[in-house]
Amino acid sequence: MTRAVLVSSSAPPTLTDVDLPDPADGEVLVDVTASSVNYKDGLALARNPGVARVDPLVPGIDVVGTVSAVGPGVHGVAIGDRVTCNGAGLGETRHGGWAAHTVVPAGSLVVLPDGIEDALAAAIGTAGFTAQLSVLALERTVAPEDGPVLVTGASGGVGTVAIALLAARGYSVTASTGRPSNADSLRRLGATDVVDRADLAELGKPLQRATWAGAVDSVGGATLANVLASTRWGGAVTACGLAQDSALPTTVMPFILRAVSLLGINSVDAPQDLRQRAWERLATDLDPALLADVTRTVSLSEAIDVGAEVVAGRVHGRTVVDVAAG
Repeated sequence: MTRAVLVSSSAPPTLTDVDLPDPADGEVLVDVTASSVNYKDGLALARNPGVARVDPLVPGIDVVGTVSAVGPGVHGVAIGDRVTCNGAGLGETRHGGWAAHTVVPAGSLVVLPDGIEDALAAAIGTAGFTAQLSVLALERTVAPEDGPVLVTGASGGVGTVAIALLAARGYSVTASTGRPSNADSLRRLGATDVVDRADLAELGKPLQRATWAGAVDSVGGATLANVLASTRWGGAVTACGLAQDSALPTTVMPFILRAVSLLGINSVDAPQDLRQRAWERLATDLDPALLADVTRTVSLSEAIDVGAEVVAGRVHGRTVVDVAAG
């Protein structure tokens, strides 16, 4: 048994004792120290069928902790290793990190680099991991000297980390947010300019003034369409979210007239070598002090209420779940 937040179709989310299986082939048992609250976790708490695919379910798409047992056929991690796991079905198709202990697939684990403590790894979480994947993809096409890059959803988890990572690599970053009160915080992360998300929220012309060398988008919908329409020749836009809409009401014009690339980012199924590379870059490129400025810590029981706030777009930055706090 382990203490965990449990989401069920028959009762509201609650902190309770949950049965814990032994690790099977290719799995490890992790003593969890920290997790985080993500958009998907908020959807799981609301029993969104696109996220919560098993019933009952322990939310938490992030796990940070120490390996305490290994199943058959496990290679690359050992008992005592400090590890993190992001996505990989956690909090969706299998129990996640909002628990004192959890069983995770070993093939999706990353042994934490030296210098990344557990709380920092949780603050980075899937949002920061996704932001790093976005930067890795973007920099294959767009260099800092090519011009400004845009980050949409800039007040969210992906957006805040993406700003810091891009600025650290020398990019000139414009942050798009619907919360102007966060402008100073976004500039401290490294944004050189802050614009109102309303400027992008309503669908515009198929081709607009060529402004951005590239962009990191976590919003989708009309916002992504407008970003593509205003990206310069040969630029690239990464897409990793659908906070506004899953639909993409655009045309082929940006792709065939400006050679714009749309790069999809999937953090859930990222292969092990890419996970490792992303976390190595996070260890070198991300200033922990910058992330700490936009991070708060809650207990497991408090995380239940925070989930709804994240989905409603009322949370700036990252929220760490201190699992030991109960």
